[in-house]
Amino acid sequence: MEEALQIVKAIQKGDIKPIYFLMGEEPYYIDKISDYLEENLLQEEEKGFNQMVLYGRDTSVDDIVSNAKRYPMMAPRQVIIIKEAQDLSRTIDKLEKYAENPQETTTLVFCYKYKKIDKRKKLYKLVSKNGVLFEGKKLYENQVAEWIQKTLKSRNYQISPKASQMLVEFLGTDLGKIDNELQKLQLISPVGSTITPELIEENIGISKDFNNFELRKALGQRDVVKAHRIINYFSQNPKDNPMIVTISLLYGFFSQILQYHGLVDKSKANVAKYLKVSPYFVSDYVLAAGNYPMKKASNAIALLRDADVKSKGVGAANIPQGDLLKELLVKLMA
Repeated sequence: MEEALQIVKAIQKGDIKPIYFLMGEEPYYIDKISDYLEENLLQEEEKGFNQMVLYGRDTSVDDIVSNAKRYPMMAPRQVIIIKEAQDLSRTIDKLEKYAENPQETTTLVFCYKYKKIDKRKKLYKLVSKNGVLFEGKKLYENQVAEWIQKTLKSRNYQISPKASQMLVEFLGTDLGKIDNELQKLQLISPVGSTITPELIEENIGISKDFNNFELRKALGQRDVVKAHRIINYFSQNPKDNPMIVTISLLYGFFSQILQYHGLVDKSKANVAKYLKVSPYFVSDYVLAAGNYPMKKASNAIALLRDADVKSKGVGAANIPQGDLLKELLVKLMA
């Protein structure tokens, strides 16, 4: 996020490079930087003759270089954006010669999504020297809640820890999807306000009471009644609450409990660091670790592995997933 902001700030100051090579597993910032360049490098009246968008599957590196060597018409520069540039991966090294001495009056923007060029290759070094090389790295799940908080803070909004966790569990690590939902919430929330679980439930359709976050909390507290209510809700809404996701998240939860038991320093800051969770949720793990000693936590992981196999039809053909979840819950609470 910080690197993307620095690129935009440099452009705003007039420090515009001849090549922007935007690559990596996370497409969100690739799109953001590309869109900013497309919208802001030229005036509207200059774009007709001096801005073009090409697609990797429909062009070649030779054609791109040929276009890049043209001079702009009645404008300080021309802008060429290559979307889906990863489709040129087999021939992208042909760009080396141009990258050695790029045309200063042309700005080439490559959107090289889900792939990256080898750091050892000449092209990587040339683009780094003569242009901007940006790698969008996929965030781990435990980093996304913090990203949500920072993104909203930059827009003068706040979000409660539980609300951000709900979004992560429902939308995963897809920053584009998450940002779309955040923008919807911003439209109906006054600037400076806090986004709450209730707001998310009403406008996105994620239940604030019946979700995997609340299930983990109920299991950690050994709250049998609450856990059964959530499992019953999951059974009645299997499409919105797939068993494979629930098992995966519970597996991660009990693995973290085992990690907690192995820590010598159990201070709040150290637990948050090693379990990769917000300090706000550390007390939940402390309570869960008290209810699940190491032996019980290890047994829970074994039960989850067995449930995962059964959910895929092995040894439990034609058994509804809701029944498998109920059986799993009974065993975990035993």
